[in-house]
Amino acid sequence: MIRRIVLPSLLSLCAVMAQADPAQDYATSCAECHGSDRLGGIGPALIPETLSRMRGPNLENVIAVGRPSTQMPAFEDELEVAAIAALADYLKTPLETEPEWTPEQIAATREMDADYVPADAPVFDADPLNITLVVETGDHHVSVLDGDTFEVLDRFETPFAVHGGPKFTPDGRFVFIMSRDGYVQKYDIWSLQQVGRVRAGLNSRNIAISPDGKHLAVANYLPMTLTLLSTDDLSVEKVMPVISKTGVHSRVSAVYQAPQRDSFILALKDAPEIWEVATDPDAPPVYEGFIHSQEKGMIEAIPSSEGLFARRRIEIAEPLDDFFFTDDYRHLIGASRDGARGVVVNLNVGREIAELPLPGMPHLGSGISWDLDGRRVMATPHLKEGKLSIIDTADWSVLKTIDTEGPGFFLRSHENSPYIWADVFFGPNKDVMHIIDQNTLEIVKTMRPEPGATVAHVEFTRDGSHALVSVWEDDGAVIIYDAKTLQELRRLPMRKPSGKYNVFNKITFSEGTSH
Repeated sequence: MIRRIVLPSLLSLCAVMAQADPAQDYATSCAECHGSDRLGGIGPALIPETLSRMRGPNLENVIAVGRPSTQMPAFEDELEVAAIAALADYLKTPLETEPEWTPEQIAATREMDADYVPADAPVFDADPLNITLVVETGDHHVSVLDGDTFEVLDRFETPFAVHGGPKFTPDGRFVFIMSRDGYVQKYDIWSLQQVGRVRAGLNSRNIAISPDGKHLAVANYLPMTLTLLSTDDLSVEKVMPVISKTGVHSRVSAVYQAPQRDSFILALKDAPEIWEVATDPDAPPVYEGFIHSQEKGMIEAIPSSEGLFARRRIEIAEPLDDFFFTDDYRHLIGASRDGARGVVVNLNVGREIAELPLPGMPHLGSGISWDLDGRRVMATPHLKEGKLSIIDTADWSVLKTIDTEGPGFFLRSHENSPYIWADVFFGPNKDVMHIIDQNTLEIVKTMRPEPGATVAHVEFTRDGSHALVSVWEDDGAVIIYDAKTLQELRRLPMRKPSGKYNVFNKITFSEGTSH
């Protein structure tokens, strides 16, 4: 006869787990800061859509010991180990129903700073178009750098977990910053002051600004909508439910500005469609049903929409996301769901025209383009393979594959630089930065600026004379390089700096910067 022996400590742990009530623990310990519905308050939303994308410590450890430099306290003295484990599992559980986030609810979150005073001119002596913003994810701040002296002009708090690149008004004066929890913040660079903020979604992907700077689009996962805001006062202009022609509700993977088209382009994650939303008040009618025409110029049909925010559907074979656009915004390349190829869509005619063999999950959103021997080419890193693909955008052929020391996330260059800077974001060689000659397509230098640390994301100053590189660690830095000699000049201590965004490069759509 075999007897099963259960240790007393294990019995005790099981008893505690049986008694644990994570919903009650949440209501008692978490709801005040994170909302009774887990959708966020002072603290971020505690739902799978937010938690699964956060880079950082184990959730149970966060509950137990808190988070430094935040208002998140430790609960190890109040909750048993098993209760903490049960609470962590509870937070990873999807909500039972998809919550609504109506225009009225959005408007209720809008807060404009009462003490904001717009300056008549920049309150600093630096070139306002050579300002670079550095997102510091370690303690949720942005540093405002003088692009000539690299002095910090201001450092302001952002919403929790900023995601996607900030977007600037066409004159470079105002910038809009979005968080994973859907908060949109408006900041006046001239005045070095926050203007206000509003919660445009519950779980959001990125934002885009219209070519005239009047409208801001917010791509949402939760709820499945596109929120359109006025950049003037952050008021709601429209909330568009994202539903395919066949009735499928879809998350929005991303939204992009298409300046030459005077529109926003949406990547739908759950439906085989691309949407184009007009930002021109005089946009022509969009017809989605049958059109009866007996004479040239005569149309007998009812438009589905027209004018500002008119929506055009482009049906494709399967959902695509992570787009790259050609310079004229006539074509986009989207990554296929299986991550093995790219698909080229002609936006003018509204259909797929080519496929590209791009295994290893191309990260097309980081693609850049330049002229090579009289042809326009683009380059993209791959998230699962250590290589870069160089593509001819005239015939969509792969010109060359450059082997790197691991999968990368970002590429950067500048029209005044002969080099491409490519990080190796994933794997054991995350401390590597490759420098590639644009003409020979050969790696001319491999740097390890901080051995063992994640080194990623490059931005250039307005004139391309300096390159800024992030040491993506909590006790990190922004490293300033001479972009011609590739020599390190200076280090600026930062709290886990991630993206860096130069005003001039972004508003002029520099060819070396992803858009």
